[in-house]
Amino acid sequence: MNNKLLAFIKKETVLTAAFVLSVISACIVPPDKKYISYINWNTLLLLYSLMAVMAGLQKLGLFRQIGSLLLSKTGRARPMTLVLVFLPFFFSMFITNDVALITFVPFAIIVLRIADQESLLVPVVVLQTIAANLGSMLTPMGNPQNLYLYGISGMSPLAFIRLLLPHTAVAAAFLFISSLLIKNTPVKALPAENISENSLDGKLCICYVTGFLICLLCVAKLLPPLVAAAAITIFLALRDRSIFKKIDYPLLGTFALLFIFIGNIGRIDIFCNFLESAIEGNEKLVAVLASQVISNVPAALLLSEFTKNWPALIVGTNLGGLGTLIASMASLISYKQITAQYPEKKGKYFILFTVSNFLLLGILFLIP
Repeated sequence: MNNKLLAFIKKETVLTAAFVLSVISACIVPPDKKYISYINWNTLLLLYSLMAVMAGLQKLGLFRQIGSLLLSKTGRARPMTLVLVFLPFFFSMFITNDVALITFVPFAIIVLRIADQESLLVPVVVLQTIAANLGSMLTPMGNPQNLYLYGISGMSPLAFIRLLLPHTAVAAAFLFISSLLIKNTPVKALPAENISENSLDGKLCICYVTGFLICLLCVAKLLPPLVAAAAITIFLALRDRSIFKKIDYPLLGTFALLFIFIGNIGRIDIFCNFLESAIEGNEKLVAVLASQVISNVPAALLLSEFTKNWPALIVGTNLGGLGTLIASMASLISYKQITAQYPEKKGKYFILFTVSNFLLLGILFLIP
């Protein structure tokens, strides 16, 4: 097999699996006019718009500069850890869990090096990963499966937030207590100019913030996602074409292929009857278990075809992001950062990550 193809499959494992599943399902249910109705275009358009806007703000260095400003006020390990952990927790509610980790894990590595606190690297990054995955569950735009389930459930933004608020509050308490376990030693000064390398383009920043507000109008169902996607695409074409290269097209492709697979599965009676009987009354548990194997985004798309118990499915797929390393694909971002820069810490990271995730999963699963 071609080396480039092997590298692509290794890098985009979920996309490849989605492609294989969609092809297999297409062999069972030959393509017809119904295929076009499988795809939830509003979800794809809104996800595209959010990714474009967040890529723009990330390129400008806005999130890193905010973190830099906060960290410049700390002088000890414990408050530094709290800032590093709760930055992805709160930002992920609006910029998605993967963008939060892409932004703040490398940022934390830089900070810990400057502060001469690399011994804290593994616990801090583990807590950052948990923070991004669980902070993001509070809002409809926090992660891809929320965006999809929110759209098809018909829930209001307030109802969605109320549903996940108890779990998010307990997660915040867990992160806070865990951060306090860090030995509160003095750290080297963290001047903002040493941490943040980007100067902020004010006008461009205002444009991207406006784009984000437009996306929020779509989330609130006050504006069609097609309008937001068109406006943002035109803006990028005229002002910042480089952002087109930063959009996660494989994720959009994964969604489209999984929509096809799920649509076809929904037309196979034997499979439908089996899955409907298995999930009925056990939506949260089945969602958590499925997420451990196929990750929570595909689990949300698959199970949504066989249940209308949206609250249980939403909670289950969000909690399902805890557990194994692949339960949330965003978790792999942190893992790759650690293994690339500190390969000797790979085993320690994996053990602490797994134990912490399953411990918190057990606690949160007990919340009604």
